Amino acid sequence: MKRVSLLIATNLAVMMVLSVVCMILGLDSYLTEEGIDFAALLVFSAIFGFSGALISLAISKYSVKWQMNVHVITTPQNDTEVWLMQTVTKLAQRAEIGMPEVGIYEGQPNAFATGARRNAALIGVSTGLLQSMSRSEVEAVLAHEVAHVANGDMVTQTLIQGVVNTFAFFLARVVGFFVDKIIFRTERGVGPGYMITVFVCQVLFTILANLIVAWFSRRREFRADADSVKYLGQPQSMINALRRLGGMETAELPEAMKAFGIAGGKRSSLFATHPPIEKRIAALQGRDLSSSF
Repeated sequence: MKRVSLLIATNLAVMMVLSVVCMILGLDSYLTEEGIDFAALLVFSAIFGFSGALISLAISKYSVKWQMNVHVITTPQNDTEVWLMQTVTKLAQRAEIGMPEVGIYEGQPNAFATGARRNAALIGVSTGLLQSMSRSEVEAVLAHEVAHVANGDMVTQTLIQGVVNTFAFFLARVVGFFVDKIIFRTERGVGPGYMITVFVCQVLFTILANLIVAWFSRRREFRADADSVKYLGQPQSMINALRRLGGMETAELPEAMKAFGIAGGKRSSLFATHPPIEKRIAALQGRDLSSSF
């Protein structure tokens, strides 16, 4: 309930910031005089800005189970499943969260956490990771994913995505109005120039917004690594797990899940959801190699 309230409060704060900025610049009165309902545009932007992110979060557990054919452990059938359940139970107690669902899926090494609530999350681990890592290394990976849940990273990421989406949606339409009105001189500011400009600006602003989201995701990975060390009481297992990951061909997760896997994708640094392995290891060892990322 606390995080839902925070989400609503942030949404309202974004609308207030946009409103104040536009009032200072005189945009609200100008847009109103030109036939644009400023208040309606703000509400419209916030609704569309947050709706996709919220829906994605709400169905995240169910969609990833379906997409990746995750086998959720209800009654452990072998020693590995027993160990996984016991390990996640121990880590969840240390993190003071409700016991997550634990699942296994077929694939190359990776693991993830998802879910809209910290007390009803899902942690999944691939068969490739279980087969290629020692149990101490897998435990460190699980602790990393439990940290994501305990820190509320899924909700926070959704909140940030919604905020930047709102700004992108709103600003694209304001720019489109001015371009159409001033350059194309359309009477009401909603001609073809408006639609083309909005489309182009929406793409550009969304790209810029995703830079912010990716930057936050990278900072969050450092924190999850550090919390893994806190839960385990020592850094070596997490360092070993990261080194092992650095030498593996890891699996690609669905687009909505990439930010919450133990290993990220192959994107360039500005759009990467995860810092380079060597910088994550350096951070755990107390060496400052992360400031430039």
